[in-house]
Amino acid sequence: MNLHRTLATAARVLRQLRHDPRSIALMILVPCVMLLLLRYVFDGSPDTFDSIGASLLGIFPLITMFLVTSIATLRERTSGTLERLLAMPLGKGDLIAGYALAFGTLAVVQSALATGLSLWVLGLDVTGSAWLLLLVALLDALLGTALGLFVSAFASSEFQAVQFMPAVIFPQLLLCGLFTPRDQMQPALEAVSNVLPMSYAVDGMTEVLRHPDLTGDFVRDAVIVAGCALLVLALGAATLRRRTP
Repeated sequence: MNLHRTLATAARVLRQLRHDPRSIALMILVPCVMLLLLRYVFDGSPDTFDSIGASLLGIFPLITMFLVTSIATLRERTSGTLERLLAMPLGKGDLIAGYALAFGTLAVVQSALATGLSLWVLGLDVTGSAWLLLLVALLDALLGTALGLFVSAFASSEFQAVQFMPAVIFPQLLLCGLFTPRDQMQPALEAVSNVLPMSYAVDGMTEVLRHPDLTGDFVRDAVIVAGCALLVLALGAATLRRRTP
């Protein structure tokens, strides 16, 4: 990998996104709108919003970053842009890292806005630090970016890229512990949930919700989510194709 080439790739992607306001709106505004709706769905039960709002603060950015990244990367490949780029002295690692850096920059903005809205406008009540909440939200958004880059290699159209969401995101959403504690699930499902990164994202948010200080469990959860994102990025670089058959 070459730092200059990686930064040049990230700058190119950001310049392209600047001319795509719909994608920017999807990444930046949709999680905030969903959290706003959630707050007033539970308007008569603020404790319920407090109990699930922190978890969804991480899940919403993950889903939106997954969708936008997978479609944007696939569009680059189907248009022939990736083939032209990889014909240059640009490695797959440089390309994936550049994309991850560009979308990661937007993930920082997205996570900061969603966290600020939840805490200081919608009144989300957490015991722990807002910075730790922001950290988990950011890691979740980066994980969604990594998953989107990875699955885009297996899709041949934007429609197929969207179809991966039920296969990749929905099982994690059901098994992450959002609807019921994971230790109360059927043992086989609990075992599956133990290897899904979204489970640790929700656990990390729960730690911030319940504990005023940094805990060992929070550090473990954050490291696992970050490690999964890096692993998926490496797999994305290994499976990246120049063109769509």
